[in-house]
Amino acid sequence: MKLKLGIPAGSLQEATFELFKKSGYNISVQSRSYVPSIDDEDIECLLIRAQEMARYVAIGVLDAGLTGYDWIIETGADVVEVAELRFSKVSRRPVRWVLCVPEDSPVQTVQDLQGKRIATEAVGLTTQFLKNHNVEASVEFSWGATEVKPPKLADAIVEVTETGSSLKANKLRIIAEVLQSTTRFIANKESYKNEWMKQKIDNIVLMLRATMTAEGKVGLMMNVMQSQLESVLKILPALQNPTVSHLSNESWVAVSTIIEESMVRRLIPQLKAVGACGIVEYPISKIID
Repeated sequence: MKLKLGIPAGSLQEATFELFKKSGYNISVQSRSYVPSIDDEDIECLLIRAQEMARYVAIGVLDAGLTGYDWIIETGADVVEVAELRFSKVSRRPVRWVLCVPEDSPVQTVQDLQGKRIATEAVGLTTQFLKNHNVEASVEFSWGATEVKPPKLADAIVEVTETGSSLKANKLRIIAEVLQSTTRFIANKESYKNEWMKQKIDNIVLMLRATMTAEGKVGLMMNVMQSQLESVLKILPALQNPTVSHLSNESWVAVSTIIEESMVRRLIPQLKAVGACGIVEYPISKIID
């Protein structure tokens, strides 16, 4: 038995490969191939566009896959959302589908688009959004380069953005947010009922989540005199609580904890000042809650 796993092709592909690699799964693909290899004999991978992933998982062509919440909603796919994985091609922030018009457009609100023409790749999302705002407009599917269509080819667009830089470069102004989306690990409903499949999927998700939880964090170990322990603990943040272990010398203890890497340069001098010594910083690759 093998798990048929869909990997999102396109903008998420490299970020997905990197996340899997850090989680212990090495995925590689030859140029122009859509069948990546993975160092797990129980998994078969297939590169699929994120826009199509949920549909193929829903009908059982794939047992599981990664795609955006936006495309699950857009396609109306009936799948199991096993986990939310907050990663994208640029950052760990959700991507945003936004309604935009040219900077010099008289349109200020969603209601101002009554009877207008809107271009987007997410026709279903946009149509439902307009319906929720009691606005009737012509929603046209865009095959790409959506940002350049206003004002000649459309009065407005609904487009996905992470940083907003492309919208600014094309002199577009956001008038409303349609949806926020993050990456989801999804499974076919029947596949997820299979005990072996479910365990395999859950194990993959466990490792992916552990890797993501560890990002930006490091471990700190140090030795502290018992008399100075309270002072150290007061300034030492922790994932849960610092671990304190007794040493062979009863006057000393070893303290270990996990902190945000960005805090290290501030904390180490403070720890040194209150008596910590033998301070060691070490990388963290996975954290399992």
